[in-house]
Amino acid sequence: MKLYTFFRSSAAFRVRIALNVKGLQYESVPKHFARNEHRAADYLELNPQGLIPALAIDGVVLAQSLAIIEYLNDRHPEPPLLPADPLDRARVRSMALAIACEIHPLNNLRVLNYLRSELKQDDEGVGTWYRHWVSEGFRGLEQQAREFSAAGSYCFGDALSLADVLLVPQMFNARRFKTDLTPFPTLVGISTHLESLPAFAAARPEVQPDAQ
Repeated sequence: MKLYTFFRSSAAFRVRIALNVKGLQYESVPKHFARNEHRAADYLELNPQGLIPALAIDGVVLAQSLAIIEYLNDRHPEPPLLPADPLDRARVRSMALAIACEIHPLNNLRVLNYLRSELKQDDEGVGTWYRHWVSEGFRGLEQQAREFSAAGSYCFGDALSLADVLLVPQMFNARRFKTDLTPFPTLVGISTHLESLPAFAAARPEVQPDAQ
C-alpha cells in the first residue's frame, strides 16, 4: 500500500488515521503542495484529479479521502468505522459530511490561495474567512455531538466512528488558524480524547516524514 500524502493535508490526515485504526501498514509517498508535486504529470497519471490523498491498493489507485476510508472499512471491517444500524450509519455520515462537504471545501488550500492571489486578501482577511466557515460548520456539529455522544469521548455513541476520523484533522486546522473554540466544548472534549489515542497521535502532521 502506498499513500500519496502531504503532512499538512487534512484529507490525508484522515486517511492516515483510518489506516492506523485498522492496523494497516503503508508506504508514505509525500507530494509537496508548494512545489506543485501533486500536479506533476507522473502523479496525474495515477490520480487525474491531482489532489491529495490517493491510495495505491489492490492494484488500483483510489482518490478522495472518504471513498478511500469507506473502502478500507469495507475490506477491513474491524474495528468498524460505521455503526450496523442504518439510521445510526446515516447519522454518523451526516456528521462526517458536515466537515468533508460543508467546512473543508471552503477552506482548502486552493480556495485560500485564490483569496490571496485573485481577491487580494491579506493574511488577516484569509484568516477571517477560514475562521468564519469553521465556526459555521462547528455550530451544527456541536449540537449533533451533544445529542449523539454517549459520554463526550466520541462523536456518536461510545465507539470510534467515521465522524471522529474527520473531526480531529478539522480541529487541528481550526487551532492552526486560531479559531475561537469556546462555543464548541463538546467537540473540543471529544477531539482532546481522540488525540490521546495512538492511532490518532501517529497520524499528526508534525510527526510525518515530510513534516517541515
